Amino acid sequence: MAVGFVALNSYSIADTYFVSQLGTLPLAAMGFTFPVSFAMVAIGLGIGVGTSSVIARLLGTADRAAVQRITTHALLLGALLGVILLVTGLVTIEPLFRALGADERTMPLIRDYMRPYYLGSVLFILPMVGNFSLRATGDARMPAIILSISAVVNIVLDPLLIFGLWGLPRLELQGAAIATVIANAVTAAASVTILYRRERLISGRYVNIDHLWDSWKRLLHVGMPAIATSLLLPVTFGVITAMVATFGPEAVAGFAVASRLESVVLIVVFALQSSVGPVVGQNYGAGRMDRVRRAIHLSNRFLLIYALSFAGVLFAFARPLVGVFDANPVVVETAAAYLRIVPFTLGPFALMMIAVGSFNALGRPMPAAILTFVKLFMIYLPLAWILSRSIGITGIFWANAFSHLLFGAASLIWLRKTLMALEAEDRSAVAETSF
Repeated sequence: MAVGFVALNSYSIADTYFVSQLGTLPLAAMGFTFPVSFAMVAIGLGIGVGTSSVIARLLGTADRAAVQRITTHALLLGALLGVILLVTGLVTIEPLFRALGADERTMPLIRDYMRPYYLGSVLFILPMVGNFSLRATGDARMPAIILSISAVVNIVLDPLLIFGLWGLPRLELQGAAIATVIANAVTAAASVTILYRRERLISGRYVNIDHLWDSWKRLLHVGMPAIATSLLLPVTFGVITAMVATFGPEAVAGFAVASRLESVVLIVVFALQSSVGPVVGQNYGAGRMDRVRRAIHLSNRFLLIYALSFAGVLFAFARPLVGVFDANPVVVETAAAYLRIVPFTLGPFALMMIAVGSFNALGRPMPAAILTFVKLFMIYLPLAWILSRSIGITGIFWANAFSHLLFGAASLIWLRKTLMALEAEDRSAVAETSF
């Protein structure tokens, strides 16, 4: 899973690096696109999480035919959502990015990037659903291989299309978007082919409306709260970007670089969150609550140590790491300030991510949605606004750190109570059966 997420994040790291060679303004323009790209990821993740949760629990009960039907219908749902994203995205570029704080200098660059990016919406959603389906079966290796190949394609195409090498046209920001779309096409083709040919989890007999709504209801029972939960993150990121934009485009560029560097550290957090889902789901379906609890405990212990270790690395090397992308003093200062505050609270953030993944895998998505909503909209955003007005841009970063600490503890407590309740239900069911 970690290898797969390294490959996935290499897209954005490569794009950020090559675009940074074009100057601070293109880098700032790309920074404005992050909330939207995160929103697309959120939708893909939501459907993927719903698919993984349903498939894992069905595999725990050994219902293979239902798994095949759910997988086929999940891909159809992903394709439909991709088309909706395509149409909605193209008609909202101007008002959306104006609302995020883009000005006359960055708006033309944003349009160049987002138009081809939106055209690849279906190719973006499908592989996420396909790869989550593979992971739910216990196969994390093949999605990692697929994503790694796709990442190589993206990294090779980036300089060719951005700078116009080897006789190709110089497309700059537009080239970065086209490279990503082509890489996503490779991922989509590979994941769907493997699901169809090797795993036999896609069947033409289910490409109809029979049982389609029943499948979609089961997927969306977990998927909709997961999408809503995931969408809260890019919405929050968009509001935070608008707050940062009040300090100038250089501050946005610095925030973008810091976010990209932080995303590298979070690779392992999200990899373990995605890995714990199938383990929790399959064992819950099989009635092995002892293994559910053990998987969560080991994940939490490992991530606390991991996050603290890398926080120290980011703190010590913040300035030289940021300097690789942009030497502008404001960019460096903004990014370094972020990296010296927020990463030390990524351990509690990781606890919340494990709790969110476990709630979804157990088929109980509402606690994850409630925790995420309260954290972002009732604590982080109001506090960020208040502190940014009083102590400047670092107030935004301190608000983020505080919300990580508070809700890491809250998530851990809620998940433990949920596991105790489920175990009590199992004991009650066994007692009734014996009686």
